Amino acid sequence: MSTKRLRFAFVAVLVVLASLAVAACGSDDNSSSTSGSATTKSVPTGQKGGAVTSLSAGDVDYMDPGQQYYTFGYQVGYSVNRALYYFSPEDSSKQIPDIADGEPEIAEDGKSMTIKLQDGVKFSPPVDRAVKCDDIKYAFERAFSENVPNAYATQYFGDIVGAPSKPTKGIQDISGITCPDDQTIAFALKTPTAGALYAALVMPITMPVPREYASKFDKTNPSTYDKNVVFTGPYQVKNNSAGKLTGWEPGKQIQAIRNPNWDANTDFRPAYLDSWTVAEGNTDAAVASNRILKGQSLVQGDGAPPAQVLKVASTQFKSQLVFSPAGGTRYIAMNTKRAPFDDENVRKAVIAGTDRNALRLARGGAIIGPIAWSYLPPDFPGGKQSGGLKAPAEFDFLQADQGDPALAAEYLKKAGFANGKYKGDPIFMPATNADPGKKMAEVMQAQLEKLGFKVNVRFLPQNTLYTKYCNSGESNYDICPNVGFFKDFLDGASLIKPTFYGPAIIPQNNTNWPLLDNPEVNTLIDTASGTKPGEARDQAWADANLAITKLGVAVPVVWDNQPIIASKNVNLVADDYSNSPFMAFLSLK
Repeated sequence: MSTKRLRFAFVAVLVVLASLAVAACGSDDNSSSTSGSATTKSVPTGQKGGAVTSLSAGDVDYMDPGQQYYTFGYQVGYSVNRALYYFSPEDSSKQIPDIADGEPEIAEDGKSMTIKLQDGVKFSPPVDRAVKCDDIKYAFERAFSENVPNAYATQYFGDIVGAPSKPTKGIQDISGITCPDDQTIAFALKTPTAGALYAALVMPITMPVPREYASKFDKTNPSTYDKNVVFTGPYQVKNNSAGKLTGWEPGKQIQAIRNPNWDANTDFRPAYLDSWTVAEGNTDAAVASNRILKGQSLVQGDGAPPAQVLKVASTQFKSQLVFSPAGGTRYIAMNTKRAPFDDENVRKAVIAGTDRNALRLARGGAIIGPIAWSYLPPDFPGGKQSGGLKAPAEFDFLQADQGDPALAAEYLKKAGFANGKYKGDPIFMPATNADPGKKMAEVMQAQLEKLGFKVNVRFLPQNTLYTKYCNSGESNYDICPNVGFFKDFLDGASLIKPTFYGPAIIPQNNTNWPLLDNPEVNTLIDTASGTKPGEARDQAWADANLAITKLGVAVPVVWDNQPIIASKNVNLVADDYSNSPFMAFLSLK
């Protein structure tokens, strides 16, 4: 999940995956799948009623679950829609049934899976009927269509029999997803990967979409279902009698009200609030954060409190601050397809010359987590095998957290700049217009200018930054300073494959921000993807991680924890999957 998610903070999913894989693959992964980011916590029991407002700088990426892949989109998405499986905020290490009625039945050979669905889960008006298997089958099929750009379908679900290898013209049948009856869905796989598939069934692609209602919207490219979504969660975005969303005014607000067809007996979400609103346009993060801390009935939207507010919150407003383990890496991506960053030596010069501690300070300092040097956190499968907290000595350009100007100059000389300073055309850096990301971009601009770069910066709302520039999959930027990717499930596939695999590059909703398409890296990722769960798989992902790091395609910044704040009268509950307030668990004191 990029932060762009997305993605996305569960911890022992691979432990569950491993136990399933014992039957499926004859391998056990318990020894290598623990993570220091596990959270088990007490969730307050709230009172029914009332409303809160989430203060946001920008908007969700999409309301359509088939396209949704942005952290803030998840904050909204998982309270208005339901997936096959999800996580209780009480224990983010345990994957629990949501629409599913229990754990899946996995075949001995690990190549098929059957899941029973709950009775009584219904769509909001105007569909007004119970969810059935075909709604989930259709949700998968549409996500493989070029009309419904999805950033992860082919990467995480490409092993399903009949799944397209690239986005299709129109929506095509996937033969490996079948419906034995309306309350049963079955998956057939090409290889023994049922355990990994189960771990990924928490993602929005599993949120049901009614074929008879959505197909007319899905015939256009892009689909217009995004503005006509129907919902299965405890809340729905306001709509009219035809289903058109009237409560979503992009760039202004999102109004969520109770879903009249929601049955509390089928859902683990308590849905205490009567309604909640997202107020957008709060681009001054310091002002917005102070409003939240000192106000009433307010919670954090996208972004996070800037460093100066976080410092105050951690001392004066402790009860209003929680940290949600992100399980990923924030970094500065360099476009390897466009000069000057198509030159490995230029990229390494930038990494060597960058004060990564200054970048971390822009987000809050050591309180938010350790300085990163690669793309698998040290407590993540493959992170320990990569080297843990400290970069191996072979990566000389990553040894100095506060930068090494002399080494940067040496790399620039190798790139042909005789005096050790960059001399070339200005570079373009689109960046978020909200702190702490804005401050981080400003720090990065200063670092680049010390190396001789002239930087053209354009500050944009976060959703525009991603959808128009950094996630376009085209070479329309030189540096994206506000990217990060966080686990979709606890396996290297969820951090490495969407972000550095050449075949993962897509025209829209792209998350391979360096646009890296390196044959050696692609082969290592293919090898890791096909390795059974266990120590060998973790080592294979470490090998891919180290190969990517060696190429110097980005400036790793921090393996962070996400700070979340709320007003004093709000019972704050974090969703550790989206690293945001869990709207369907919030209540007023």
